[in-house]
Amino acid sequence: MIKFLLKGVFRDHHRSLFPAITVSIGVALTVFMTCYFSGFMGDMIDFNARFLTGHVRIMTRGYADNIDQMPNDYAMMGIDEIMEKLHNRYPDMIFIQRIKFGGLLDVADENGETKNQGPTFGIAADILSENSAELERLNILKALIRGEAPQKPGEILVSDDFAKKLEIEPGQEVTFLGSTMYGSMTMQNFTLSGTVKFGTPAMDRAAIIIDITDAQYTLDMENATGEILGYFSDNIYNNPKAEKIAGEFNAEFSDPDDEFSLTMSDLKHQSGLSDYVDYADHFIGIIIFVFIGAMSLVLWNSGLLGGLRRYGEIGVRLAIGEYKGHIYRSMIIESIGIGVIGSVFGTLIGLLFSYWMAVKGIDIGSIMKTSSIMFPSVIKATIVSLAYYIGFIPGLFATVIGTMLAGIGIYRRQTASLFKELEA
Repeated sequence: MIKFLLKGVFRDHHRSLFPAITVSIGVALTVFMTCYFSGFMGDMIDFNARFLTGHVRIMTRGYADNIDQMPNDYAMMGIDEIMEKLHNRYPDMIFIQRIKFGGLLDVADENGETKNQGPTFGIAADILSENSAELERLNILKALIRGEAPQKPGEILVSDDFAKKLEIEPGQEVTFLGSTMYGSMTMQNFTLSGTVKFGTPAMDRAAIIIDITDAQYTLDMENATGEILGYFSDNIYNNPKAEKIAGEFNAEFSDPDDEFSLTMSDLKHQSGLSDYVDYADHFIGIIIFVFIGAMSLVLWNSGLLGGLRRYGEIGVRLAIGEYKGHIYRSMIIESIGIGVIGSVFGTLIGLLFSYWMAVKGIDIGSIMKTSSIMFPSVIKATIVSLAYYIGFIPGLFATVIGTMLAGIGIYRRQTASLFKELEA
């Protein structure tokens, strides 16, 4: 019977071609949206984790309450002891120190007078240690536009757009003006080793990057740091695990009455990412529901039109003794075959488009120029394992639901009427 039904599907193009095309288009869109959104959300979360939040972030409570001001007067002291405790307590995680700071970057002319000056914000990371992974984590080598990465203390990286604005080249000397951890003024000369472009307007407007030992010396933060970022060893964010670790840490070390006590936050609850993470968790279900509903309506209408043409066929099958229920079930089996065929082709098409988007991406930098969100300007798709089978869910459900709705007409249609149409 199944072989007979499949022959009918392949030979009668009016019955199978349009539903199969409809399913293929819907499945291709489902697969493409899954890959594109996975890349979109994955890049955003990964970018924020690398530069801003880590998978978990440890600060003092005072620092956390005023985090937008980069309040290094609330920095953590005795950092060597804290890092040792963290490595012993969470051996499967990687912890690194970061200092964020703001100030002015001054460029002098040949007479030592200010030639150009601009406000800047800086990130201090361990970029000079031999075994440090910060160069890779911050993607510095790939982001280099001119010059090279810092090779020794006293060298600085400046965003390429900011360097052009200040009219400076690698090898020139610049002066940072800011305030120390204790509130006093600080001035420190640096040599520009290179310029970088990270692909996010928030970083490319006015960022500088220096080694953390230079920052500790400049900001009078010996054995101190503003933040400690923690990363899972596989470098993949696990929200339930991160929330559990943060909860256990805060229960032991955080004191609401002590602004210098330590507090840990997971990535989801930082920088307004909570809604994005929650949305990502439900997005796949949303697009499946939407495409199942849309394709079901289209296939329902297609089935109704096809059913009118098939009343003669149904009359013959009833005349030779076939029951309405058997006819109805055979139509559903046909729809499953059409759904499988359409889903296979749709998945292949969706994966091809996703691969193209993974290579090319879409540059949204022109609409993100004034954005302060840590977000990559080129959005690319990511082909995830889910994409290889996610399309079969709407592909099969939609065809079956559409056929079930259209096939109800078999029961509503009187057998005598079907025989009469057969005679006609």
